[in-house]
Amino acid sequence: MQTSLLPARVILILILGAAFATAQPAVAAATYTFSPTGPLATARGGATATLLPNGDVLIAGGAPNAFGAVASAELYHFATGAFSATGSMAAARGSATATLLPDGNVLIAGGSPDGTNAVATAELYHPGLGTFTSAGPMATGRAAATATLLTNGDVLVAGGKDSMGFVATAEIYHTGTGVFTSTGSLATARATATASLLSTGKVLIAGGQGTTSYLNSAELFDPASGTFSATTGAMGTARRKATATVLNSGKVLIAGGKGTGGVYLVSAELYDPSAGTFAPTGNLMAARQFATATLLSSGTVLLAGGQGTGGAVIASAELYNPATATFAFTGSMATARQFATATLLRGGFVLVAAGTDGASPIPNALSDAELYMSDGIFANGFEFP
Repeated sequence: MQTSLLPARVILILILGAAFATAQPAVAAATYTFSPTGPLATARGGATATLLPNGDVLIAGGAPNAFGAVASAELYHFATGAFSATGSMAAARGSATATLLPDGNVLIAGGSPDGTNAVATAELYHPGLGTFTSAGPMATGRAAATATLLTNGDVLVAGGKDSMGFVATAEIYHTGTGVFTSTGSLATARATATASLLSTGKVLIAGGQGTTSYLNSAELFDPASGTFSATTGAMGTARRKATATVLNSGKVLIAGGKGTGGVYLVSAELYDPSAGTFAPTGNLMAARQFATATLLSSGTVLLAGGQGTGGAVIASAELYNPATATFAFTGSMATARQFATATLLRGGFVLVAAGTDGASPIPNALSDAELYMSDGIFANGFEFP
């Protein structure tokens, strides 16, 4: 554990825990809770969040209100629990993608400046300089697309939506040349889908919203051929704005979302790359779309917040246990939020930041942030998620 990256209060507790570990009685199993940190300098929903090599988190873009996005960005410093401004992007963008590249830079691609149109530009954030530089142009303007770092270090950007509708095209950002080139198109135009890099090097694109309906179809991108092909089986449930998490087993957990008829979903399913098929797994404790999902060091998956039944924004969180194929509630966030970011930090903490609330008719963007952690830290200094 690198204590230099921990807040001062946690460093002290770690030292005290080590000093008195032999003198204190055993501590009961830890529970997990959210504690406030931050806040951000700018309220933003639909921003991107990227863990940088130095342990800081880059939060970029997003929308402070329903009428437009911002170009600003900021850094979360875990050592102090504070956010600070960094260089701004050239373009305001919400619902963009962010990908950490092998060289430590971050590719921010596409997005929407106003919730309707989509930009066809991309930018690189350079952590050492704290600045953005152009990385475009893209072949197609797209927001709510997927972006996946391939095993060769290039980035697949697929699907999304532009001012004309849903997009089926896909393109590759070549890190060696800094150029985007078109690749094979999806069989189905889709936005708000999920994308998961499989152990085979292929990319699973699942669900989302298409031109006429929510989708239960899924496709595999093969980098070797640059083409998409349908998976052997479709998902059991059509779903948009679900979460997708690659488990330690290599299977992919697809959870929640919103389904046909506007139903908020509690169902979840597992994609098995070896069989190419989906199978149901345990149900969530609460229906949720626009939630976050984070694979913890324990192998469990933390799902937090989102929009639940009736459109209510929720603060609850739950853990999926792959060993038992079940979900169980864990500590709730202090703030109900959707369109938030979630980032696994060093030491096993999870930073859940920003998002929007459930105000009607126009949700408010949030500037607060929370850390998910074990209360065992404050008991013996050794327990982390």
